[in-house]
Amino acid sequence: MKKGYLYIAIATIMFSTFEVALKFIAGQINSVQLTLCRFSIGFLFLLPLALRTLKKRGKTLDGRTLGYFAFLGLIGIAICMPLYQLSAVYLDSAVVAVLFSCNPVFVTFLAFFLLGEPIRPRNVIALALEVAGTLVIINPLHTVLNMTGVALILAATLLFALYGVLGKRKVAEYGGSVVTCFGFLFGSIIILVFILITRIPPVAEAILAAGFTNFANIPILAGYTLQNLPYVLFVSAGVAGVGFCTYFLAMEYEPASVVSLVYFFKPVLSPVLAWMIHGEEIGGNMLAGIVLIVVGSMCAIIPGVIEAKRPAKT
Repeated sequence: MKKGYLYIAIATIMFSTFEVALKFIAGQINSVQLTLCRFSIGFLFLLPLALRTLKKRGKTLDGRTLGYFAFLGLIGIAICMPLYQLSAVYLDSAVVAVLFSCNPVFVTFLAFFLLGEPIRPRNVIALALEVAGTLVIINPLHTVLNMTGVALILAATLLFALYGVLGKRKVAEYGGSVVTCFGFLFGSIIILVFILITRIPPVAEAILAAGFTNFANIPILAGYTLQNLPYVLFVSAGVAGVGFCTYFLAMEYEPASVVSLVYFFKPVLSPVLAWMIHGEEIGGNMLAGIVLIVVGSMCAIIPGVIEAKRPAKT
């Protein structure tokens, strides 16, 4: 198997287990607090690998590069993740997860304009099938969607797509582990500052008055126990650390548009894992949507595998 597709497979498994693992600790830890924990632990987990990669490549991080990584942390973690969580106030979590999984649509076009990656016919066919599968899963004709929630999750989806595409710009030079690690560092710092601001009494009162109780007086250490610690470590070192790192490592070998298909596989694998672990039912529209998404993803991936096996022209 090509390294790129191996990394895509690992990232898919890690990202698909996120909501399944979260169900074990639901309501025990504030969502923004957990975001800080996830990405700060993810940073510490990846730091030795990132430093080794920098040494191996003979690279140092100057102020301009650190500023670039800070921007990645701002859009991809500090802004994107709270928007993702805020959208769940207005929409069902399943709808949020599926809409967020549409980010390959944004990645394909952002990669074309920002990275010059070509949009091939198979990419268009794959996107069409995957969007159709997503719509079947959401079943919009029988679902009343709150437009505020839709706007929030689409903004989060666009920001994460931009995070991935802009991150790829530095992957070739510094490596996926370095891009991920230092994006995590700055994202965590920004989230920590945000948490501290929410603990200022006038700010907390204004947030509470707006009805966003989960975003006021956000704790930092409260809620962690020996019982939930294994799940916290898994979603931090596993989902955030390994998942995001392999996501960017895959970009060393494959176009951003192909790597982003991780998020079309997620709504396929997540319900299956939820059924296996939590006994959650998989409905008929979910099965139909899964089939469409798998077929669409295969349209994008299989031709690339076939091309890679062809002998190089001399």
